[in-house]
Amino acid sequence: MPALSRRHVLGLGIGALASPWLRVAQAEDGGPEMHGMSVFGDLKYPADFAHFDYVNPAAPKGGLFSLIPSVRAFNQSFFTFNSLNAYILKGEGAQGMDMTFASLMVRANDEPDAMYGLVAKSVRISPDKLTYRFTLRPEARFHDGSRLTAQDAAFSLNVLKQKGHPLILVQMRDFLKAEALDDATLVVTFAEKRARDVPLFVAGLPIFSRAYYSKQPFEESTLDIPLGCGPYKVGKFEVNRFIEFERVKDWWAADLPVSHGSYNFDTVRYEFYRDRDVAFEGFTGKSYLYREEFTARIWATRYDFAAVKDGRVKLETLPDETPSGGQGWFINTRREKFRDPRVREALNYAFDFEWTNKTIMYGAYARTRSPFQNSDMVAEGPPSPEELKLLEPFRGQVPDEVFGQPFVPPVSDGSGQDRALLRKAQQLLNDAGFTVKDGKRYLPSGEVFTVEFLIDEPSFQPHHAPFIKNLNTLGVEASLRLVDAVQYRARVEDFDFDITIERLSMSATPGDSLRPYFSSQAANTKGSYNLAGIANPAIDALIEKAIGAETRADLTFACRALDRVFRAGRYWVPQWYRSTHPIAYWDEFSHPPKPPRYAQGVGAPENWWYDAAKAAKVEQAK
Repeated sequence: MPALSRRHVLGLGIGALASPWLRVAQAEDGGPEMHGMSVFGDLKYPADFAHFDYVNPAAPKGGLFSLIPSVRAFNQSFFTFNSLNAYILKGEGAQGMDMTFASLMVRANDEPDAMYGLVAKSVRISPDKLTYRFTLRPEARFHDGSRLTAQDAAFSLNVLKQKGHPLILVQMRDFLKAEALDDATLVVTFAEKRARDVPLFVAGLPIFSRAYYSKQPFEESTLDIPLGCGPYKVGKFEVNRFIEFERVKDWWAADLPVSHGSYNFDTVRYEFYRDRDVAFEGFTGKSYLYREEFTARIWATRYDFAAVKDGRVKLETLPDETPSGGQGWFINTRREKFRDPRVREALNYAFDFEWTNKTIMYGAYARTRSPFQNSDMVAEGPPSPEELKLLEPFRGQVPDEVFGQPFVPPVSDGSGQDRALLRKAQQLLNDAGFTVKDGKRYLPSGEVFTVEFLIDEPSFQPHHAPFIKNLNTLGVEASLRLVDAVQYRARVEDFDFDITIERLSMSATPGDSLRPYFSSQAANTKGSYNLAGIANPAIDALIEKAIGAETRADLTFACRALDRVFRAGRYWVPQWYRSTHPIAYWDEFSHPPKPPRYAQGVGAPENWWYDAAKAAKVEQAK
């Protein structure tokens, strides 16, 4: 789950220190003037860099890139949209709106957590790292030609703090205020003991026009096109069906080092389908041109249509070296029937991953164990001395398991109904006081034990069937509820569900982004990603340790300790992951040979480009 976008920094655990590369000029407050920031002081690119290494600086401009959504943030949906405000709770925000705005700084996707100036030419940081003074570029402009000033930036940060989506509010907890000293100088102030990544989260937020929103309420869901300042502007759209973004051909930042070689398509178009299987048929008919495949069954069995065979559609499997995060069924512990961790553990024993992977997913996946999967932050074996030092204050408050081997999901015999695992699940339920009478499982209160799985994507239906069958064998009245995207989001935001699927997306340097997923504060925040309702003082304290880590090693130990406590809580039934991106596209594009290591996705469409010669061959081959 879930990011602001590939250009922004939602979910990064990042702070800011000086780098030996930097050209230093002493600021009034003693801080050096810097062209970029990173957590632990390391920047790959010097102040005079020309472009990021992973782009093609000679990429031509032009052409159309069309796709279906593959990531979502804040109020966005994969299947629909009814609003052009993607930064509030109300409505279903359109995919791609982030491309219409610029931010103070943007990420370098070949570094774990570095950012470099976009709207901000430079930044100076006070010695106590609580005051950030950004100098804005005088050439920054909105799409109507008006100047983008520090007043606009200050307005944007303050209004997002006051009226933005709850996930933004959580991550801006330690942001105090933004003030414009003049048109070019923005001063941002943070709270003492602020989270390490808050300054860079703030630096990656969109900048809105203060003048525009003086006449429009920011907090309203609307289809009015907002005044932007990014590389694209909203073009044609039809609610619930498609939206197009047109490249701003005289964009003020097009030749900056952070933009050079990116944003190459004249038009980026998002298509919306209610069902990914139906969307696949749209792709075969060239209704859209690019598809990242998330369904192993389709990847294994259906990419044999004529356009693949004759080469008009290309298939690639690109590496994914980023932390995969954790995807799973999250159990709503706000509901009394799920309060006992033995009940939640029993659900783990009822899911047969090995059968599901072999039969439904063609063996394409590995089992997820941790929310930090595919990174060195996954807890392994007994705790190290460094982890023990963090965990010891909570001995007696957390399960003893935390001080031994971390919980690993059970491995079945692959039969789909492993009797040994089901006996273990049955014993756990019995121990929790969930008794069986006449084949039905009852809560200690005497009510029938029911479990409803809530989803909004039909392609997940086959994965639930064997899980539900095993739960029924245990006497649990389990069922699946498929709802439309709007109803799903409303129920999930209100925590009105038993169990639902979510993916935790972790960066290479997690920090304040841990709060929306795991903190007690987020458990009570409508719209947060803490779907399980985790409210654990030990986890809260370990989040603070991770946020306050002074070195990458300290951060790693803190995250491993947090991982142990989370996994001991049995808050989820972990699902699966893979370390590749299977993609298919009509052969009208070219792209860099390998996506940057820390990019979300494969760098499409940001770093791809239209290839007229290839497109001509596709046209001739019809």
